[in-house]
Amino acid sequence: MALTKYNYNSFDVTPVASKALAFNSGANGLTTASEGSMVLIKTLTASSSATLSFVDGTSDVVLDNTYPIYLFKFIDIHPATDEAILTFNMSVDTGSNYNVTKTTTFFRANHSESDTTTDLAYRTSDDLAQGTGFQYISAQTGNGNDECTSGYLHLFNPSSTTFVKHFMAQSNAYQIGNDTSNHSLIAGYGNTTSAVDAIQFKFHSGNIDAGTIKLYGLKDS
Repeated sequence: MALTKYNYNSFDVTPVASKALAFNSGANGLTTASEGSMVLIKTLTASSSATLSFVDGTSDVVLDNTYPIYLFKFIDIHPATDEAILTFNMSVDTGSNYNVTKTTTFFRANHSESDTTTDLAYRTSDDLAQGTGFQYISAQTGNGNDECTSGYLHLFNPSSTTFVKHFMAQSNAYQIGNDTSNHSLIAGYGNTTSAVDAIQFKFHSGNIDAGTIKLYGLKDS
């Protein structure tokens, strides 16, 4: 099969700022394209970190009215302390205090590797009723070399100064105690009409030994 060679200078490869390249039917086959609806804002990587915090206006973090919905993805979050639980909280003062009042729900399903234990239950001990503490968003996670928790959290319209701040989260954790897959479903609202401008993640005990949390903005949603 014959190969067709093109002169590099025949291609327009200078897209405008914040645009990407895409194919079209033109002579050179390329055009500029807008970014997708899910925009990566910031990636934080833990290394024996006490907390991971996303603060609007700090280190290129955007957490304002630019997007109506924000998505946090936490990937292979590995605790330094055995049986640690991943948590989060909100701030309305750019991270000076993480203590927004919250009312939440918490369901969990689990299944052991031995197939001897299964469960689906509401966890009254893991929810909050007008509490200001950090909300659990995972089950207990082992600190063995292959153990971690992963999941995501949606935060809706955090910049509103009219409505409370709804959130929904899901996670799956590997619990060492009986080698169990624990799937947690959490939802609730921050009971404040002030703009939420910072989010912090941490384990309820010990450091975040390793793992990544990514913040995305969802536009046109």
